[in-house]
Amino acid sequence: MKKKIQLFTDGACSGNPGPGGWGAILRYGEHEKELSGGEPETTNNRMELTAVIEGLSALKEPCDVHLVTDSKYVVDAVLKGWVYSWQKNGWRKADKKPALNVDLWEKLLHQLDRHSVNFEWVKGHAGHPENERCDALAVAYYKTLQEKSK
Repeated sequence: MKKKIQLFTDGACSGNPGPGGWGAILRYGEHEKELSGGEPETTNNRMELTAVIEGLSALKEPCDVHLVTDSKYVVDAVLKGWVYSWQKNGWRKADKKPALNVDLWEKLLHQLDRHSVNFEWVKGHAGHPENERCDALAVAYYKTLQEKSK
């Protein structure tokens, strides 16, 4: 029987592109782990994807994961099947333009093969406690990047 995990994620950017951060919270029963990171020059969508990938990658074994994110980009691409179409079409979108963030989508697809993931979208900055905490982790990380670059 697979472990049931809750994963909360968020990404943030100061400018788009600009310094960015991501935050994730993993919860298993009473246990909770916070993760964060970022990049000095990135986009919000890359940070949203990275938060999900890093959260799933931190799991040591295949799990049943309930993912809560405020990223319509991530949720819609998976649940509406866009990412699978992009992959099937050589990473081209329906309009024949190249899909963005292919490196991250490939990593996410690997994790989705590994885990059973149920996606839940929540409105960002609307008082969801874990989403607010992930946002705070992401923002704190990109602020440290901004300080280092001064």
